Amino acid sequence: MNEWYLFPETLPANINPASYSDVPSFIDALTATARSQRKDRYFTYITSIAEENAYYNSGSSAGYGVRFAIDGAARRLFVSEAFEGAPALAAGIDRGTEILAIGTSASTLRNVGDILASEGSAGITNALGPSNVGVTRTLRIGDATGTRNVTITKAEFELTPVSSRYGAKVIDDGGRKVGYINLRTFINTAETPLRNAFASFKSQGVSQVIVDLRYNGGGLVSIADLMNNLMGADKTSSTVANYVSFRPSKASNNETVYFAPQPQSIAPTRVAFIGTSGSASASELVMNTFIPYLGNRAALVGTNTYGKPVGQIARDNAACDDRLRVIAFALENANRQGAYYDGLAPFMGATCQAADDVTRPLGDPAEASTRAALDFLAGRSCGATIAEGGTGPSAQSSEIKLQRELELLTPMRPTTPQREVPGLF
Repeated sequence: MNEWYLFPETLPANINPASYSDVPSFIDALTATARSQRKDRYFTYITSIAEENAYYNSGSSAGYGVRFAIDGAARRLFVSEAFEGAPALAAGIDRGTEILAIGTSASTLRNVGDILASEGSAGITNALGPSNVGVTRTLRIGDATGTRNVTITKAEFELTPVSSRYGAKVIDDGGRKVGYINLRTFINTAETPLRNAFASFKSQGVSQVIVDLRYNGGGLVSIADLMNNLMGADKTSSTVANYVSFRPSKASNNETVYFAPQPQSIAPTRVAFIGTSGSASASELVMNTFIPYLGNRAALVGTNTYGKPVGQIARDNAACDDRLRVIAFALENANRQGAYYDGLAPFMGATCQAADDVTRPLGDPAEASTRAALDFLAGRSCGATIAEGGTGPSAQSSEIKLQRELELLTPMRPTTPQREVPGLF
């Protein structure tokens, strides 16, 4: 931390590690001042090397394979997304399914409303069980087919970064061809589906794109760079995409990132980015990259983003399977715009406030955010502008706020997949 931390002036002058019972608590104490300034909202943390490598390389994790979101006012729990090849979808649980009760068996079911009333969102996390293979829970669910009990068991699965059901397609909007790409997370296995999606857009002459990052908490900068390049056919290798800046003592690591157009690249004339305060880090990097080049031809649709204009490096203690992810660099676009700690809405050339309508599939032209994105691209009214200001409470608060008073459910100490895929269980 003393060597690499981006905000060394915020580190305490005197602190005794022996005063803390575990490493995460000690790290939280080291970053307390930066956190109070909204510069490091639990972005510096310790994690498992093996767990992180498995996730970034293949999307591997253990769980039911869904995102959960809470309606706090009504004390209700919904599924905002279900992943292919995972236990929940195989059991008939998908976007829009309501979880009415949770138990270890049918005889121990507890109503979600009662759990939230007595224990808050942490009670839901606890009721769902640890992120271990073999953990089984019985859920009472409600959906369009009625109410029923299902029993599902957590298993290892590989999260597909671009859904095979709705992740990439061309929408016909009144005769206009609009490319739609929903990227769930920035991991290595996203490269091929991203290239395939943009190759399809290119072959169909698409010049307007919806980039749906509404739940994307970030991931690898290298995949963010690829997405930028796939929308940079009109750029050259001397066109600046963004700047990576370390603290002055580490300035030798600074980097100017240039566009590198790919064979599949297109040159969109208008882009609608769907985001929420669950959209962070690499998602925001992509949006910010195009502000200097598209101006008011690029819009943020949905709600304000989380606000993470910084990135981490890894420092490993392999003998203990410990990896320190320490905030070490800032990210800026070609105009040197960064520091969007309160979200990107104030920086975007255009914004369109829209709901996240879990009653319709992602990418459905009638889904509220997708509809607003299509309206913006067509030059139609796309709703009110997004209010500026802070978004996303700290990770310590256990939720990330969304439109319609839904909150993606996140544990106090999330796993690597839960950090990058908010709401994942």
